[in-house]
Amino acid sequence: MSGVTTLLHTTFGSRLPLIQGPSFVFLAPALAIINSPEFQGLNENKFKHIMKELQGAIIIASTFQAILGYSGLMSILLRLINPVVVSPTIAAVGLSFYGYGFPLVGTCLEVGFVQILLVIIFSLYLRKISVFGHRIFLIYAVPLGLAIAWAAAFMLTEAGAYSYKGCDVNVPASNIISEHCRKHLSRMKHCRVDTSHALRSSPWFRFPYPLQWGTPVFHWKMALVMCVVSIISSVDSVGSYHASSLLVASRPPTPGVLSRGIGLEGLSSILAGLWGTGTGSTTLTENLHTIAVTKMGSRRAVELGACILIVLSLVGKVGGFIASIPEVMVAALLCFMWAMLTALGLSNLRYSEAGSSRNIIIVGLSLFFSLSIPAYFQQYGVSPNSNFSVPRYLEPYIVASHGPFRSKYGGVNYVLNTILSLHMIIAFLVAVILDNTVPGSQQERGVYAWSERDAVRREPAVTKDYELPFRIGRVFRWVKWVGL
Repeated sequence: MSGVTTLLHTTFGSRLPLIQGPSFVFLAPALAIINSPEFQGLNENKFKHIMKELQGAIIIASTFQAILGYSGLMSILLRLINPVVVSPTIAAVGLSFYGYGFPLVGTCLEVGFVQILLVIIFSLYLRKISVFGHRIFLIYAVPLGLAIAWAAAFMLTEAGAYSYKGCDVNVPASNIISEHCRKHLSRMKHCRVDTSHALRSSPWFRFPYPLQWGTPVFHWKMALVMCVVSIISSVDSVGSYHASSLLVASRPPTPGVLSRGIGLEGLSSILAGLWGTGTGSTTLTENLHTIAVTKMGSRRAVELGACILIVLSLVGKVGGFIASIPEVMVAALLCFMWAMLTALGLSNLRYSEAGSSRNIIIVGLSLFFSLSIPAYFQQYGVSPNSNFSVPRYLEPYIVASHGPFRSKYGGVNYVLNTILSLHMIIAFLVAVILDNTVPGSQQERGVYAWSERDAVRREPAVTKDYELPFRIGRVFRWVKWVGL
């Protein structure tokens, strides 16, 4: 779906050279839904049941996002959004998963930590080294680090470094009697590279189709959580639109173009929900780093990459290969990716007066409360004797529905406890309230950097940078507020 939605966005959306894909913004609420109490007792077809619930929530939230964009309501919301609001909101998305990263890397330090060091060395210390005119180490720091760490782990596995006499990694922990094997079970599972059977069990070719997990299930409480998150996703995308437009030497997008892009993202997420991807589709913030490093801002290059993604999606072995990456290496990779996401979010402050005491206090409070308030909700009611059937790093998403709101309306309790336990929502609420109530000039807030004074008087559809193909804009001149 990433390839399809990218083609749609570059053609009928904002038309900026931005790759669309599953966003980390949807990951936290998806985990909260997956780990809801009503799903814990399921044994038969648990995966399909959860996927149908996620599909229903994503479809409703995406419909809301499409209406928000194409109705012109997004233009009204944009008056409340500027770099001071976007920066802590995006940064909170990256910071919210700190409990997953290094704790899992620590289960096999000689693989995970080495991978992190390699990525840091490539991206920072060797970033200026060019090979045939290209900064290979900077551009491909993450895949190079992953490949080297994977190769090293493979050699250690083949050499028997993680083999213990009489122990089998494929035997369930409940069936292991030997204390010797129990002691080394975690190390075998996380350090060995042959524990996944995804590659050999996946078919060579598989054509994805709509409703492959069954008919979506619609529950209002889960859909409402996703609707709130879709607003955060829209804020994230708005920041990416503005930042990327400045990187490719284009004029800042007008409110109509922004609304058009958000509306198209809503339609794309509906497709993602129908195809059962598990998350909505949005503009990937990592685009900004890629454009800045490669200096490649070509729409045609992005569309070619999207076509390649579509072809690769039909080859089942490609997905099987990616799924076979050891979990400790995924955690090490995400340590860097989430750190980059946090940094890219904070980089939006350069469009405002970053040294202003007003902005410093607003961003600081937003980030602090985005970590502190969810911590209160997530630990509420958890005792040392709690016995959950999921990894410890997922426990915060279980207790999200067990927070302090305990009225007689269970659905309302679930929505409030879940929403207020999500980091990016708290960051957005604190930032948008403070930024729009504390006095400050437009220059201080960064409003001028993201708008042009004549934007209202200019027709977005006929401007060269954002004009829609096939003269569609000329047909829909009567809906100027959404840039058609």
